[in-house]
Amino acid sequence: MIILTPKRSFTVPVGGECISPDTFAAKSTSEMANLPVWEGNKKRALGHLFRIELKTAPSESLTIRIRGDAGRIRRIGAKMSSGRIVIEGNAGMHLGEEMNGGAITVVGNAGSWAGSRMKKGTIEIKGDAGHYIGAAYRGSNKGMNGGAITIYGNAGNEVGCFMRKGLIKIHGDVGQFTGIHMKNGTIYIGGDSEVRAGAQMLGGKIVVLGRIPSILPTFTIDDIKSRVKIDGEKVEGPFYRFLGDLAENGNGKLFISQKQNTHLTPCERFL
Repeated sequence: MIILTPKRSFTVPVGGECISPDTFAAKSTSEMANLPVWEGNKKRALGHLFRIELKTAPSESLTIRIRGDAGRIRRIGAKMSSGRIVIEGNAGMHLGEEMNGGAITVVGNAGSWAGSRMKKGTIEIKGDAGHYIGAAYRGSNKGMNGGAITIYGNAGNEVGCFMRKGLIKIHGDVGQFTGIHMKNGTIYIGGDSEVRAGAQMLGGKIVVLGRIPSILPTFTIDDIKSRVKIDGEKVEGPFYRFLGDLAENGNGKLFISQKQNTHLTPCERFL
C-alpha cells in the first residue's frame, strides 16, 4: 500500500494524472516523489505536494490511499487499468476518466466528469457528485462504455450523456437531462429526477424510484411493470414504462415509479 498525505491545503487545481496504480507500479518512493504534477500553472514534483509512505512493495495491483482532502486534485486514477485507489475525503474533477480497470472509492464528495469515458472498473462515491457523471467530453459522442459507478448521494445534470454501456447507480437525486443521447447501459436513480430525462435517447434503460415532474412528449407510455431488473437484481415497482425518444427513432426505456408519480396517472388511458 502507498499512502499519500497532502502537505498543505491546495488553493488552485492540481493535475493528478500520475496518481494511479499503473504509474506507481514498480517505482521506489523517490521515483514516485519525482513524478511531475501541475499546481495551477506551476510545475511541481509529486513529493513537493505530498508526503509519500510505502507500506508494502509496489506491484501491478497495489492500493493507493489518499489521506486528506483531494477536492482540488483532478484526474486521479485517469486511464488506470488495475489496483485500487481510496480517497479519505473529497475528490476533484475527472476522477477515473477513461478508466480501464481497477477500483476507486471516495469517502467524501467528487467533482464533475467522474468516470467520463470509462470502459471497465468500478467507482464508488460515498457522498455527492457533480455534473456529467460517466459522460462524453464536450464535442464527443463517446461516453461511458463499461464498468460501474455508484453514488450514494446526489448528482448533477447530464448523468450518462452519450452513455454506450455500463451501470450508473445513484441512490439520491439527479438534475436535468439524465441519459441525454444515451445509446445503451443502465442508469438507476433511487431519489428524484429533474426534467428531460432520456432526451434524444436511442437505447438503454433509466429507472427512477422517486418523483419526476414530467416526461418528455416524445416518449410514449407502453406498459406498467411490477418490477424491473437492475444488474441482475429485481427492483419492485410498479413502474410506468415509457419508450423513446421517438423524435430520434429511439428505443430507450424509462421506468418511472407509479406510486411516486400520481400526476402521470392520466397517461394510463393510452395503454
